[in-house]
Amino acid sequence: MDAELFPRSRTEIAPGAVHLPDWLPPGRQKELLEACRDWARPPAGLRTVRTPGGGTMTSRQVCLGWHWYPYGYASTVVDGDGAPVKKFPAWLGELGRRAARDALGNGTLTAPGDHLPTAEGPPPPPYDYDIALINFYDADARMGMHRDSDEKSDAPVVSLSLGDTCVFRFGNTGSRGRPYTDVELRSGDLFVFGGAARLAHHGVPRVHAGTAPPELGLTGRLNITLRVSGLRSA
Repeated sequence: MDAELFPRSRTEIAPGAVHLPDWLPPGRQKELLEACRDWARPPAGLRTVRTPGGGTMTSRQVCLGWHWYPYGYASTVVDGDGAPVKKFPAWLGELGRRAARDALGNGTLTAPGDHLPTAEGPPPPPYDYDIALINFYDADARMGMHRDSDEKSDAPVVSLSLGDTCVFRFGNTGSRGRPYTDVELRSGDLFVFGGAARLAHHGVPRVHAGTAPPELGLTGRLNITLRVSGLRSA
């Protein structure tokens, strides 16, 4: 959309859960997309995740730093080709720290793409992001309500969106049902949840096909989720 009657703005969806629209400028989105395409190549590339009950997730996934499988972490792709998990790059950890600071730090935001607070405030916590879960959604993919509870750290989760717009359902810590809030996440949007919202259930009930920015060159949606494992390296 070239212009909006009411520009989107920072929104606190729940205490500790913040949506920052258009956080990644177009140039950074393209850079991140190219990195995702490289990470998706084998070995340890994009795979279909199978659940213990025999089902499969409709989104496909590749991991960096630590390999996630239902429901734990490993240093190799234990439910795939067995290759060592791809390394988590330092620049992606810095991006995660900036995202957490902009969303949950001193509460002062700058213009999109700058990511540096302009007012006095406490320094950002030294979150040591070391996991990336990258999920690719085609038009028919969904993600059921779940909690990110396999980590041994309560550091905020950072979620970045590229490509098609989705409905992101952010719920509560007690159950997969109501109350929840549906949030529209577009390409370049940032969503961070920590504190009291760290273990809230969340999911993706719908992807709006064909809504990605044409200049991005992506059909579908990529979600890059950054986490702190709290695990010791092998």
